[in-house]
Amino acid sequence: MPQMISTLSRFAGRHREPVAVQALRSTAAAVISYVIALRLSSEPAPLTAPLTALLVVQVTLYSTLTTGIRRVNSVVAGVLIAIGFSVLVGLTWWSLGLVILASLLVGHLVRVDEFVPEVAISAMLVLGVTQVADTAWDRVLETLIGAAVGLLINLLVAPPVWVGPASSAITDLAARMSRLLGHLGEDWPSGRAKVEEAAARLHEARRLDNDIALVDAALRQAEDSLRMNPRVKEGLLSRLVLRTGLDTLEICAVVLRVACRTLTDLAKARPDSPLFTAEVKAALRELLDHTARAVESFAQLITAQVSANAKKAEERLAGGLLVARASRDRLADLMLAKVQEDPAEWQLQGALLAELDRVLDELGVDKRSQRLLEELDRHTRARRAGRFARRGRDGAERRA
Repeated sequence: MPQMISTLSRFAGRHREPVAVQALRSTAAAVISYVIALRLSSEPAPLTAPLTALLVVQVTLYSTLTTGIRRVNSVVAGVLIAIGFSVLVGLTWWSLGLVILASLLVGHLVRVDEFVPEVAISAMLVLGVTQVADTAWDRVLETLIGAAVGLLINLLVAPPVWVGPASSAITDLAARMSRLLGHLGEDWPSGRAKVEEAAARLHEARRLDNDIALVDAALRQAEDSLRMNPRVKEGLLSRLVLRTGLDTLEICAVVLRVACRTLTDLAKARPDSPLFTAEVKAALRELLDHTARAVESFAQLITAQVSANAKKAEERLAGGLLVARASRDRLADLMLAKVQEDPAEWQLQGALLAELDRVLDELGVDKRSQRLLEELDRHTRARRAGRFARRGRDGAERRA
């Protein structure tokens, strides 16, 4: 009994999480559509209605509206194709092939996007029954019921906002970038192992591309959840803050990959000697540590939801960047003195310094504000252009 109570209390505490909310909304939509279809359809088990409701009730209201329309179009197109073939030829092996081919082609013509296979599935299911006409229209009715219930659930029950998972994904990406910077500042082995260690760091930097793709998918889901959502008042600003922040981290990831390539080339050029002197190595480690903390502070800044937290995160980032740039200046002086004594590989050392300097520049508070203002201005211009275009079309129609 105590274990059951603790389980229920944990579920009650998580009832506002997007996954729990989505599960409850999908279940409610499926059950309601099935009950309605039992009364309106002649089928003894109208499972098409709850199936459609499950597929239509997506994670966001925006995608639900667009998905519901495409799914209804795909099912209706498949049913009409099945009715036409049943009247002409019936079900044979060659007619089944023609039905599938025609359904896939029609699916692309009616632009149902990811529901192109659903056109063929609907046609085959309807073509395989005995009473084609009755079953076909029952299937259309059940599909309309499921789609309508799915849309109604999203209108009555506010869909979850997926900003939290997207923010967590951005924070995890920044943490992985921070770990990579920490690894670059560790002591390097000597001999052949040094080249292998540099190559391993390069592969670690390349894996950030896959991480960015996953974060981008989570961010697109969050952007859709903010569109047409009654729970969100400033959806555009939230979308742009996260999107511009991810763009900055993506640029930093590319620069870090280039820096790892530079270190790999430097390790190959010096297989039997240390990469840097003791002083340069200590200064480089200090700069990498400050840069790693700045990356994490930047992620905290763009994912902060409360203005007070955002202000503190901005102050922390600005202070961290100030210290990092001071470390960068000390490293530059040490490298310059070393280059004057030994000019070998000065191009690689200068390139490494420039790449780390680019990361600090991208993380700057002023540059982030400038990029955010540019995106806001671009969206405003696009919205105005859309309104002017609609007014022009309306005027042309009236004159016609």
